Formats: sequence, C-alpha cells, structure tokens
Amino acid sequence: MIRIGTIGTSQISSKLIEASRHVAGVSVNAVYSRDENRALEFAESNRITKSFSNLDHLLQDEDINCIYIASPNALHYEHVMKSLRHNKHVICEKPLFYKVEHFEEAYQLADEKGLFLFEAMRHLHSPNFFQLKEKVELIGHPSSVYLQRMRYSSKYDDYLNGKIPNVFSKEMGGGALLDLGVYPISLAVGLFGEPKEVQYFPVLLDNHVDGSGTLVMNYNNFNCVIMCSKTGTSYNHSEFVGEKGTMIIDQVAPISKIEFISQQEQIQLALNEDRPNMSYELEQFVHMIESRHEQSYYYYRDISYKTIKIVEQCLKHQSNV
Repeated sequence: MIRIGTIGTSQISSKLIEASRHVAGVSVNAVYSRDENRALEFAESNRITKSFSNLDHLLQDEDINCIYIASPNALHYEHVMKSLRHNKHVICEKPLFYKVEHFEEAYQLADEKGLFLFEAMRHLHSPNFFQLKEKVELIGHPSSVYLQRMRYSSKYDDYLNGKIPNVFSKEMGGGALLDLGVYPISLAVGLFGEPKEVQYFPVLLDNHVDGSGTLVMNYNNFNCVIMCSKTGTSYNHSEFVGEKGTMIIDQVAPISKIEFISQQEQIQLALNEDRPNMSYELEQFVHMIESRHEQSYYYYRDISYKTIKIVEQCLKHQSNV
C-alpha cells in the first residue's frame, strides 16, 4: 500500500487527493504546510486525518512511505532530496527540476536507496496520450508540429498590482516556460524524442520572468513550435501536420479530443476518460513501485531527463535576452 504525505496545499494537491480515491493501492494519509492553521484547514477540507506544520515530523512518520511534492518550483530539489534521505518514494509535480545537475544527483540518491522518484506529468499517463502516440503515425512523415499551452494566470492581476506571486517570481522558479511550457515540451519528447537543436524566444516581464515565450525545437526533417503564456489565453488547437494528413488535439494537458483529417477522411480518435485525470498517473506509479516495473520507470525517467535538458537550454537563452 502506497501511503502518501503531501507537501503543498494548493489546488493541485486537492486534485491528487481526489484522484487517489479512484485508485487501488494508494491513499493520502497526511498533509504538510508551514502554516499550522493552513495545514489543519487543508486536511479537514480534504478529509485527511493527519496534518503537519513541521516537515521533519512528516518525513519521520513511519506510516508514510511516499511524499507528493507540490511546493514552489525552486524548492523541489530541496524537498526531493530531503524526502529521499528519509527513505520515502517521491512524486514531484512538474517541473521536477530545471537543472540537469539536480536531476542526476536526485536519481543517484534514489537508486542508491532503492527508491522511486517520479515527475507528475499527468498528461503523459492518460489513455489519450497513448492513443495519440499510437495514431500520430497516420499523418505520415511530420512536416511541422505546433503545440501551445497559453493560459491567463489567476495570479497575473496580482503581479500587475505590484505583488510578486510565486508563479511570477524568478527566485521561486516562476514563469511561463517552467509552469506551462513543460507540458508541450514533454509531450513532444514523449512522441518524437530529443530534438537536435532548441531556441527559446521569451517575452520578459519587468522583473525578467518570462510572461510568455516561443520555443522552436528542430528535429531532423521538421520543426516543433511551442508557445506558452501566463499573460494571455489561446483557444487554438495543437496540430501535427504531415504528408498524409493532420492530427489535431484540443489541448496538451489533458487531451480529450484527437482528430485525424486527410483529403479522404475525418476520424475522431479520442478515448473516453471517465476518471480524474491525475488518477492515471497515480495508478501507474503504484504499479511501478509494487511490481518494480523498471521498463516503464526508465521510459518516464528518460522523458523527464530530456525535458529538463531542453528547459535548462531555454533558461540559458532567456538569461542572455
């Protein structure tokens, strides 16, 4: 039985708790927040029995064997390493890290201890991701790919009013690339592998955080253009254009529409996903831990590694703007 303690009390943690109630072999047994009242309120609202305001106390709880991390991006490395040192499996929200060095250190420690470390890229575990991965070959050889994740942030008004929320803080690892861009980047890596070359063109806010940006990933015979933004919303679909037709998806995370269009036909390919989106990744994490399923584990680990390499390159481009 995987018994999870959560770090972070945002909406995504509530979604994980709800998803866990649809998956056998896993439960969320404890929550943590630095603020004791917030920890108590969050536990009560999500029907969790234990709450902690001291992280060490959570990590010392022998009833907990897995930690879910949904803290600000800049704290992921610290929280992952501390959890691993306390012999806990780790599920960490995207982006797991944004430095290859941190990735290598964390996985070395996890391997030494026989622990599992997962990046919670929920869209890569859904039935419709596997459906897309299987059916994208219908387009023939790709000529161009366009993926977008552009959502006006609920925190952007605060930024415009002079506050600096974590999602717009450089110190906390905020910005469009790290918060939203990792979704389409990891999707492209999951479908096509690592690109030959990467260029990122950020649009910087006054505090030098990317409010939006355009990423060009060059593969051997086609380009993948990725657009991400926290300062505006796009209603466009994402597209995979090839010699034999075009594949359209409604969004990169979660995918609920997949349509193939050619000169001869138009086919709806999406599967019906009738459970909370995060339940699919939890189900796979539980399976990998309990069966020690290394093939699946290393498949996702490789996607995370290549995604982090791309992100690190993009951040270097951004620092030169």
